[in-house]
Amino acid sequence: MASRHEDDRGVIRDLLTQPLDAVTEIFTRAGAVRGNHKHRETTQWTYIVSGRMQVAQRFPQQGIRSTTEHGPGELICDWPGVEHAWKALEDTRVLVFTRGPRSGEGYETDTCRLKVPLL
Repeated sequence: MASRHEDDRGVIRDLLTQPLDAVTEIFTRAGAVRGNHKHRETTQWTYIVSGRMQVAQRFPQQGIRSTTEHGPGELICDWPGVEHAWKALEDTRVLVFTRGPRSGEGYETDTCRLKVPLL
């Protein structure tokens, strides 16, 4: 996160200050799983607007795998090559900010599906 300003009126917080190619809203019903893929070139930041989700990431280069739980106001980053998936623990709405070929008609062109799902 870039910066935060707080005064008696409230808070202003930059979520990202990088150039972006797309911002996508995704709604996921409780219990549903999304992802189980990686991107060759795209960096993806997921900002949770409402709900809770379990996030699994695997960093093949480092041999690291993590599973964490996240809720409103949190920002998760998936760099190119990071395998990732999420499961909505309750109805969840997110904004996905992307840099790379991951929007519009090219939405799936940079996606590599995993043979063995993370979630």
